[in-house]
Amino acid sequence: MLSKKIENEIEEEIIAVRNVNVYYGDNHAVKDVSMDIPEKRVTALIGPSGCGKTTLLRTFNRMNDEIPGCRTDGSILWRDIDILDRSVDPVALRSRIGMVFQKPNPFPKSIYENVAYGPRIHGVREKEKLDKIVEESLKRAALWDEVKDRLNESAMSLSGGQQQRVCIARALAVEPEVLLMDEPASALDPIATAKIEDLINELKKQYTVIIVTHNMQQAARVGDYTGFMYLGKLIEFGETRHIFENPDDELTEKYVTGRFG
Repeated sequence: MLSKKIENEIEEEIIAVRNVNVYYGDNHAVKDVSMDIPEKRVTALIGPSGCGKTTLLRTFNRMNDEIPGCRTDGSILWRDIDILDRSVDPVALRSRIGMVFQKPNPFPKSIYENVAYGPRIHGVREKEKLDKIVEESLKRAALWDEVKDRLNESAMSLSGGQQQRVCIARALAVEPEVLLMDEPASALDPIATAKIEDLINELKKQYTVIIVTHNMQQAARVGDYTGFMYLGKLIEFGETRHIFENPDDELTEKYVTGRFG
C-alpha cells in the first residue's frame, strides 16, 4: 500500500521535486528538474510542444510506468515519501494524485457509474454512500445542476465540456489531494474553457492543482505559480505574475512575449 502515514497526514505540505530525469530509451526527455510545488495553489507548466511538460506531469502519479522503455530517476517527495520509490503502490498513489487528460475520456457508462467507478474499486458498496459521493463530486465539478436529473443517461451523450467535468468529478470521487490536468481545455470551445478555468479556481480551495497548458493566457489566468520548460529543462519557476511580467531568464522573456515557441 501507499503508506499509513499519507492516509493519516493532515498537515499542509508541498511536493518537492529533486533532480528528476525521465528517459524514453535513449531520449532524455526531462533533464534534472527541481522545484517545490505549494499546496492548495495552481501550478502551471508551460513551454513549446515537446519540451517535457506532460512527461514531467505524468511523473507525479507514475503514469510513465505504463510506457515501455521509460525510466525515471531523482526523487519526488510528497508527504515525506518518495513517490518514485518502487515500494510505493502506483494504484494507491493515483487515488491520492488524480489525473484529468487532454481529451475527455468518460467511460461508456452512465454519468452516475462514471463517478461511482473509483469508490466502487476502493470498496464502497453502500448505495446511500455512493449516492452522496456522486452528488458531492458532481457539485465540486460544477456539474450537478446540469445533470442531476440525467444521472442514468450515458456520459457519452454530454457535450465535450460536460464530459470533461464528468472526468474531473470521477477523479475527485476518490478524494485525491492533488489533481493533475494535462491541457484539460485544449479540446473545448471558449465557453466550456471558461467554465473549466472557473472550476480550477474553485478547486484550489480544497486541492493542489498542477496543470499543463499550451495556452500562456490560460496559465496567466489560473496559475498561482508557473514553470517554463524548454528542451526538457525547467528554465524558470516562480509566481505567475513574476514569470509573465518580470522573468529572470531571457529565454523565459522571449517565450512569454511570443518571440518564439
